[in-house]
Amino acid sequence: MYRKILLTTGLLASTQSFAACPQFLDHDMRKLHSQDQVNFCELQDGKPMLIINTASHCGYTKQFKGLEALHKAYRDKGLVVVGFASNDFRQEARDEEKAAEVCYVNYGVTFTMIAPSHVRGDEANPVFAELASQADKPSWNFNKYLVDSSGKVVEHFGSNTSPDDENLAAAIERVL
Repeated sequence: MYRKILLTTGLLASTQSFAACPQFLDHDMRKLHSQDQVNFCELQDGKPMLIINTASHCGYTKQFKGLEALHKAYRDKGLVVVGFASNDFRQEARDEEKAAEVCYVNYGVTFTMIAPSHVRGDEANPVFAELASQADKPSWNFNKYLVDSSGKVVEHFGSNTSPDDENLAAAIERVL
């Protein structure tokens, strides 16, 4: 009986967690250069997120190193970092394997990277469509959206804001 109560309680807690998931995150998308799918409600699980649109052949691509540092510094405190590869600004590798090599091999990215999709306009994926409705749409690669645990954009940082910027770090600290 006790075990049944624990199982029921666990299922209830799990259901409550997904019920609190913002609708725009209630989607599955494929990971970069993988057949594996990511469910954003499971990934977010009530935690704040830093969401970035990326490209592997951009002048800002070196920001992957700093984004990985943010991921390592804040993951144990609850921050979820997610990169969305996109060719909307014509700077993503045409071959997904090459894009993955830039992220995973050249910059050692371990945070979740999503396969290329649109982040602007009518074809924007549901996550970026919502981010654009709450803040500015990305004007270039490596826009950073800090989203609180309820799915609200707390701050939007443009491409020029490097991952080691003190204002970005302070915003992350506040949302945690």
